[in-house]
Amino acid sequence: MIRNKLSLAVALVMPLTTFAAENTTIAPEGVKTEVLTVTSSADDGSAGTLRWALDKNNQNPGHYRIELQSPNNQPLVIKPLKPLPAVQGPVEIINLDWLHNGKYAAIDGSGYIKGSDPQSCPGAVSGQYGANVRTTTMPGLVLRDTHDVILQGMEIRNFCIGILINRAKDNVIEDSRIVGNHGGAGIMMTGDDGKGNSTATSTERNKIIRNTFINNGDGMEATRGASFNLIADNFITTDQVHNQEPSQGLEMLWGNDNEVIHNHFENYSDGVQLNWGNRNDIAGNTFSNLSSAVTLSGTGNIVDGNTMTGNRVAVSVRPQGEPGPNNTFGINRITGPAVNRITANIMVGNGQPVNRCFAGGSCLPGYAGAIVFNVPGLEHAAFIGNRGGGISNDTSKLEKICAIDGKSADCEKTPNKDQHAPLIAHVSRQQNDLTIDGQVKGEANTLYRVEFFSNSKSAMDEAEHYLGYQMVPIDAQGRGVIHEQITLAADLQVANVTATATTNDGATSPLSTPTALK
Repeated sequence: MIRNKLSLAVALVMPLTTFAAENTTIAPEGVKTEVLTVTSSADDGSAGTLRWALDKNNQNPGHYRIELQSPNNQPLVIKPLKPLPAVQGPVEIINLDWLHNGKYAAIDGSGYIKGSDPQSCPGAVSGQYGANVRTTTMPGLVLRDTHDVILQGMEIRNFCIGILINRAKDNVIEDSRIVGNHGGAGIMMTGDDGKGNSTATSTERNKIIRNTFINNGDGMEATRGASFNLIADNFITTDQVHNQEPSQGLEMLWGNDNEVIHNHFENYSDGVQLNWGNRNDIAGNTFSNLSSAVTLSGTGNIVDGNTMTGNRVAVSVRPQGEPGPNNTFGINRITGPAVNRITANIMVGNGQPVNRCFAGGSCLPGYAGAIVFNVPGLEHAAFIGNRGGGISNDTSKLEKICAIDGKSADCEKTPNKDQHAPLIAHVSRQQNDLTIDGQVKGEANTLYRVEFFSNSKSAMDEAEHYLGYQMVPIDAQGRGVIHEQITLAADLQVANVTATATTNDGATSPLSTPTALK
């Protein structure tokens, strides 16, 4: 069942496959690549073991290709007895069994990591543990300060972090399974300098494509300066039996300019959680049974063309601190207003009682629906949920939200400029022509994008079908007139229409109150 869901983005498979193929010849020009064959499940460093292959490759990176293959037609299972050496690229690590018959070769951390609960995975700060704290502890495969590592057809399981990509570039993790890594994440891409600081331009152009993630604390992370990475066509799931901290399918903390496209996220607190990441594109994904499908903070992010069904909140727009003075960074790493664009998404059947808030999600009563402003994060005193193992819950030291805690000198304002939804005054249909009239209030002398959505039943108040948009000028008094005619498909049932308004710099409103056809 899970394998079948990996075909989510057929249109994307061809370009991704082509891209990966173009990067498979990674030996230096004129250098003949020697194949190191791994057929043994032992971990004694002898010829034919994974440890032997990694050690030999690391002596002269760029001169080897590591191929894994079972000698007895049974899946190869390797249980290291101690941490494996960090992988030095360029190198391909390819499981031939997967290429031939779809069987994964497993690297299993249970040989030396004891326990499968969050407490067995300590964080970088003493007393903290699990998925929701800073950590690079006990990973399975480590790609640190390296480049051009390709990994295919592997199952990485039962570590605290499945694969750690730390200050590493141009690596490809593809066609693999990442299972039961119960600490930091299944795959963690981080520019962490070893002291918790970001390192710019160190963790870039990595590609996480066509993988399955099952029951990891966080499915993936792209943090502390991880930028320009591609996360595409992955299937990310968890359950409440085998995962004590179902936190995020993907967390981006201070991660910028990443592409998250054509993935499926389900059953976590958040599908994608942006913690002050900027200019990330989240497009063409599907989200279901999440407390919050996408949680936004930072600025310049785009949530485009996703399908969000059966969640508590489809898009949570989180308040955040003001920028610093004189165009310097504020507490949330932004220099100007926080504006995030939410466009052309299908949102149906949200507002469900999914009360799952492990360092994210939406568990504050009343905060549910399609696009919801002022949803607290774990840095806010109003947050309800688990902030992470060993983290203090002293709310007196946490941030305040003006709309929830009352106005004060340091409270955080409503996000996306508190842009209000348009008012749709009248909707009529004559055969296949739909006419929409209304108004929008906004920033004077600017141009707004108003998007229209329809619902097939009168009780629905979200965005079942995307109809299109109109560019609406806002006059000197801050008023814009909506008058749009849309040609519908003959079989499209329309009971009501909703709309969003987006400022010219990309701050999107919640959905409007539905307006019934007259």
